[in-house]
Amino acid sequence: MYLTGKQTTLLGQIMQTLAEPHEETEIREIMGDLVMQLLGAQFYASFVWQPGSQSFAQPIQINMDPMNLRAYESYYQFHDPITPLMQRYQVAVRATDVLPIEELKKTEFFNDFLNKDGLYWGVNLYAWHQGQNLGDMRIWRDKRRDNFTPDEMRLLDMLQPAFVTALARAQRSSQPEALTLNILSQRLTTREQDTARLVMLGMTDKEIARALHISTTTVRTHLENAFRKVGVSNRAALVHKLRP
Repeated sequence: MYLTGKQTTLLGQIMQTLAEPHEETEIREIMGDLVMQLLGAQFYASFVWQPGSQSFAQPIQINMDPMNLRAYESYYQFHDPITPLMQRYQVAVRATDVLPIEELKKTEFFNDFLNKDGLYWGVNLYAWHQGQNLGDMRIWRDKRRDNFTPDEMRLLDMLQPAFVTALARAQRSSQPEALTLNILSQRLTTREQDTARLVMLGMTDKEIARALHISTTTVRTHLENAFRKVGVSNRAALVHKLRP
């Protein structure tokens, strides 16, 4: 697979972005701009699957009409002939891989939703982690351009592990209470417990500060208090002491 100099640079930027601590929404927003450049695409949308309601929500878009996306959320996703099939894939998948373009063009979904923004050729990538769909990338071109090539799909597949890891990390960071601590944690304040949980995830002081919306100085204060209360002197020992 041949990469241009621009694509090589963009791949580096994407990998750097995915390695940095970002909130889940930020990851999907930043990735949209970079992946569109990488693939020479014109349109981008991203959603998060909601298992409870069996629907997609939390949309992000680039070059698409927000009103059209709201119509997707309320109606068209429930009359969508391609996305439920594409969501089953754990690799990049084109719309034409699940439904020929001539068949898609006959549908209400194409004529009343996709066509409004000029979407014609599409490829999706889903972030699957431990059986959960954490988010997706939906990348589109208009009909003046060509369909996505196998090499371009392989580029997306190369990004998928880092994309999944970044979204999973962001989800854990936003829900530190989901990590279980043992009975010793009762000696700590709620904020000290949150800090300890993020230490268990291997996060740096800077990453913890960003996740909890506090300063790095406050993070260190919470850690020093936790060390003293649990009777340890470093992060590794704290993790060992508090792990169930």
